Amino acid sequence: MFNNTYDIIVVGGGHAGLEASFASANMGCNTLLITSNLQTIGQMSCNPAIGGIAKGQIVREIDALGGFSGIITDCSSIQFRMLNTSKGPAMWSPRAQCDRRLFSYYWRFFLEKNDKIDIYQDTVVSLIVEKYKVKGVITYFGIKIKTHTVILTNGTFLNGIIHIGKKKIKGGRISESGVKGITEQLSKCFGFKHGRMKTGTSPRVDGRSLNYEKMEVQYGDINPKKFSFFYKTNKLIKQCKCYITYTNKIVHDIIKDNLGSSPIFSKSINGVSPRYCPSIEEKIYRFTNKDRHPIFVEPEGWNTVEMYVNGFSTSFPEKIQYESLKKIKGFEKIKILRPGYAIEYDYFYPEQLKLTLESKYIDNLFFAGQINGTTGYEEASAQGLIAGINASLKIKKKESFILKRNEAYIGVLIDDLVTKGTKEPYRMFTSRAEYRMLLRQDNADERLTHIGYKIGLISKNKIRIVNEKKNKINKCLHLFRNYFINPIDINFILKNKNFPIISDKKTIESILSRSEVSIEDIKSIPLVIDQIKKNDFDKEILEAVSIKIKYKGYIDREKRNAKKLLKLENIKIPNNFNYKNINSLSIEAREKLTYYKPTSLAQASRISGVSPSDLSILLLHINR
Repeated sequence: MFNNTYDIIVVGGGHAGLEASFASANMGCNTLLITSNLQTIGQMSCNPAIGGIAKGQIVREIDALGGFSGIITDCSSIQFRMLNTSKGPAMWSPRAQCDRRLFSYYWRFFLEKNDKIDIYQDTVVSLIVEKYKVKGVITYFGIKIKTHTVILTNGTFLNGIIHIGKKKIKGGRISESGVKGITEQLSKCFGFKHGRMKTGTSPRVDGRSLNYEKMEVQYGDINPKKFSFFYKTNKLIKQCKCYITYTNKIVHDIIKDNLGSSPIFSKSINGVSPRYCPSIEEKIYRFTNKDRHPIFVEPEGWNTVEMYVNGFSTSFPEKIQYESLKKIKGFEKIKILRPGYAIEYDYFYPEQLKLTLESKYIDNLFFAGQINGTTGYEEASAQGLIAGINASLKIKKKESFILKRNEAYIGVLIDDLVTKGTKEPYRMFTSRAEYRMLLRQDNADERLTHIGYKIGLISKNKIRIVNEKKNKINKCLHLFRNYFINPIDINFILKNKNFPIISDKKTIESILSRSEVSIEDIKSIPLVIDQIKKNDFDKEILEAVSIKIKYKGYIDREKRNAKKLLKLENIKIPNNFNYKNINSLSIEAREKLTYYKPTSLAQASRISGVSPSDLSILLLHINR
């Protein structure tokens, strides 16, 4: 049946598996995607949305590198919002509400258009490994398939158990079986360390049973943007409404009185819960000073009455879910279509991976997504992309692809996982990045597209588009630095804002650098309008230039700090370096460095327990 040897087999048809498959196929590798159910490819298991704080930046980075998550989101969006616009540009984060059915449809659509990708419905239960090198997989039906490389993207399916009250159902997602065999093989035969994590999802309810007049309306942006820099989709003219309501004391009392029936509090669940996305019962228990918690009511698509109750993830019995929900304003006549549930599953400690996401123990075996202890579609997609790229590069015997912390949020994500590990579901935040001003959502194409081109995922046409954008930005910066504004043209704006007026001519750059002056103020000056029209500077270009001028000090400082870090990144540590022989290192440093095996002095510096004096000693021995 499978006579040929595949270059790469991807196990799992979720967000990580799909990005891995496209990356490897588009880099020329014959790829087989094996998933337990062809009908749930690209399934949004939790809320029907992509992006958000830091997550939106990741999706734009994936797109800039040649991935597909942004394209799929744009094709299936029903509402778009740019979050945190009241804050600085480092915090601006795109988020789109999606049509769940269309999201899966477009993943499958693009998948089937790719001649380099074969898809097969079955369940991988073990790996074929010879001399610590992966050679193939064995499926539930006993089929052996040969391959040079395997990428595991099993999500929540490894020994997954679904919890609803006292009910325990084996499965990786509601109505879908879990996977047994892979954890047992990797841990018993090869010494992989693994743990248990827990995540959850909210009830789905019938939108016809809700009273939206009692809720706050959450509209999309008036001029919605898109995630993809390159793929053109129709403008999102019509948008679905989302709604906000709140829990209250009655809801809290019901939940407090029934905590014992939650598997989290009855200790039926041993896995670690997400700190930053807790269940409603954990929220009520942990935040006793809160009188209410927001509940976001999100449509599942254009042509469905199904609504997702974001903020009410729970594993309570169905009866308690119903009793507490109907006490929320607007939910008085609630009809539940599907109860919320918790799911407990295996993950592998990510510090057992290289920065390429290849295993340190088995050659040509890569891990991506929730199997590495992360939570979220976006984090999974990013890992899938990087695993697919590096698996392809290794087959071609080319240099590995590793993004640094100052280059992308994706670099921060993977470095955090591999260097520090995680004992709880890892979620990306802007606060995790040291160089937030450099890693903005608006400049992901400027940062990464040329890299995507070098590795073979970006076309010449896309590079041309980015270069044209860069040239226009530079041209606009030159204009703003050399074009002078008369006091009469700007002083009326300053007066209206109660700010000091100017007495002499000033360049546009000088005026725009003032905190009280916006790019919209500059655009309102007739002579400047003429120059903008003459040079065809659109809103995107003007926004980029405004950011570069207003935040120049912050950007320059982060660039200087990144250069200092780069010096440490360039000091490589040999893979077989023996730390145990360096007695001058602290005992903790020796233990940690031997376990993590950092590839550079910079990575070693981020390991907890490795002090500055340990680094100095290490540098001395490396130089020797």
